[in-house]
Amino acid sequence: MKSATTTIIVSIVTLVSFSIPTGAVEDGQAIENGKSVSEQQCSRCHVVGDYNPNGGISSTPSFQLMVNALDDYEERFDTFYIRPPHPAVIVVEGIKKRDDLPFNAAPVKLTQKDVENIAAFVKTLKNK
Repeated sequence: MKSATTTIIVSIVTLVSFSIPTGAVEDGQAIENGKSVSEQQCSRCHVVGDYNPNGGISSTPSFQLMVNALDDYEERFDTFYIRPPHPAVIVVEGIKKRDDLPFNAAPVKLTQKDVENIAAFVKTLKNK
């Protein structure tokens, strides 16, 4: 009898685990982390969501503008740290900084996970 009960319990647990989207909790955490990093670091130059609607630098596009106006926004956010002017300011752990560019502001130090989290967060800014 115990083996039949065990089999039923294992089957139910397996069924329930497959009904929960994998990564849903992790994705939510990535979005929250990306929002936090964006507000702390990116808002120095960019308007980030509703965090700083009157902030940013006038020549710098807002996150919302980029997400909603550029078809390739996902690729741009995945690689923003190599796109000018970012290489002069952004240092991503594990990725060699270009030595030929002087810092033109206090450096922003990020991890590769921070970059992934920012990319996850900006998708939430997309107008549906």
